[in-house]
Amino acid sequence: MGFYATPKEQSLMITQTGNTKSWMAGVLAAIAASLCCITPLLALLGGVSGFAASFSWIEPYRPYLIALTIAVFAFAWYKKLNLPKQADCDCEEDNKKIFLQSKSFLGIVTVVAALLIALPYYAHIFYPKSPVTKVSVMDNSHMATVQLNISGMDCEACTLHINSKLSKLNGVWEANTSYKKSFAIVRFDSTKTSLNSLKNKVTDIGYKVVSSNIIHK
Repeated sequence: MGFYATPKEQSLMITQTGNTKSWMAGVLAAIAASLCCITPLLALLGGVSGFAASFSWIEPYRPYLIALTIAVFAFAWYKKLNLPKQADCDCEEDNKKIFLQSKSFLGIVTVVAALLIALPYYAHIFYPKSPVTKVSVMDNSHMATVQLNISGMDCEACTLHINSKLSKLNGVWEANTSYKKSFAIVRFDSTKTSLNSLKNKVTDIGYKVVSSNIIHK
């Protein structure tokens, strides 16, 4: 004999389905809000170059996406906390859905969304520490310092990504990047690497060197 849901139970199931769609929309908004910082991290961890700045265009919309995420989850929790008591049911199929519609699961999803939104503030833990300043004797006559003006950076993850890649170039002694100021200051040995090599490295990982200025040579 098939399971028959009363009008009240049908209303409850519709409400739960709508609540599930709400938190799914919230997760998608949280992912979109963090894409601009996720891609540089994935590019570094996966060793894939060329797409680190693919979603930098999202950065201006990040505050709106965060606000949307908060609003969606606030609504989902409001609906969840104000649901009428669920009617008892021996239906096995419904029992399988209990966890996905529970407060515990919504709590887990909320934490995941919060971690995605906060990614720019802790992304640095996934990046290798800056190499210790080289202590070998260097010929200052060959040292040069250049400012690379870079477009496509939108958070701290971008600066860490660029610093990490530039520091691995032979001849680079120091690389300090600022996404807020849109430039990188690089000190390098001109006999071991060149300005074009620095530019190419930045371009290879998905950013664009708009211009460059020699600060000291």
